[in-house]
Amino acid sequence: MPFPFRTGRTRFAVAAAVLTLSLTALAGCSDSGGGDGGSSSAPATPPSLVPATTAPPSASASSRPPAGGGVKVSIKDFTFRPAEQTVAPGTRITVTNDDTTTHTMTATKGKAFDTGDIAPGKSAAFTAPSKARAYPYDCTIHPFMTGTLTVK
Repeated sequence: MPFPFRTGRTRFAVAAAVLTLSLTALAGCSDSGGGDGGSSSAPATPPSLVPATTAPPSASASSRPPAGGGVKVSIKDFTFRPAEQTVAPGTRITVTNDDTTTHTMTATKGKAFDTGDIAPGKSAAFTAPSKARAYPYDCTIHPFMTGTLTVK
């Protein structure tokens, strides 16, 4: 009688079960719950913080802030909304966490911007960098959450 894990179906079922348990365990570790992490709803604004974007032309035009206004980014369902933004240098970016767990919005290269931890229901803000270019960003807690802020 062959070892039961040698069949393709059994190996697939075991692998799927291990993956499911691993993802469930990781999801449970993503937020500490009721403790006060010490983060404020509006951390000090670091100089020139901007995420980059490789947004299509239609998204760039519609994402520009009104004159004198800022840009808002929402985090919901583990997604930045919108994920692609085009802004002028020095634009104020406000990031609101409308999700059920803590997130960040952090430039993936260099230190152009980092909101720090944003608790559920809280917001953080930063100023777009003065250098015109694309700034890719992600959530450092959930790196599959990505976006781009373009400064023009």
